[in-house]
Amino acid sequence: MSRKNVQPTGRESPFSDHEIIVSKTDLKGRITYANDVFARVSGFSVSELIGQPQSIIRHPDMPRSIFKLLWDTIQSGEEIFAYVVNMARNGDHYWVLAHVTPTFDANRAITGYHSFRRKPRSDQVAAIAPLYKEILKEESRPSNRKDGMHSASEMLGSHLRQKGISYDEFVFSV
Repeated sequence: MSRKNVQPTGRESPFSDHEIIVSKTDLKGRITYANDVFARVSGFSVSELIGQPQSIIRHPDMPRSIFKLLWDTIQSGEEIFAYVVNMARNGDHYWVLAHVTPTFDANRAITGYHSFRRKPRSDQVAAIAPLYKEILKEESRPSNRKDGMHSASEMLGSHLRQKGISYDEFVFSV
């Protein structure tokens, strides 16, 4: 199921403040569970989502370095909160505040991941979107193509050090 020809529309895919988008994935990020809210907001049916990589909803305006931070964190066994802009099947977008955690078996081995996503406030999106735009620009600079994600990660780290906060603290300070 490819979305290669789908372009962002600039329209927001609505969901309400009280709804929670829920999904579970295997260790490789393939969706093993999706709730009805996820299906409705993304424009895919639950059966279409199952087995697909979570990246099926990746918006081109979402910095890869933020996903790297997310994956590095959850693969180390820690939870993370992150602002993410996703793209629905038709090209509409939707912002979420994602809480992603590893799932463990009885021996504390990671068996997958689960994510609960809420709608962020508009002021939170307004605060995070310019930073993500800067990070994305750094990732895609022509002189920086080979190592753009690393350079963008360094830029984010520098931004956080200047504020004297961790990424988690930053997410909750927005």
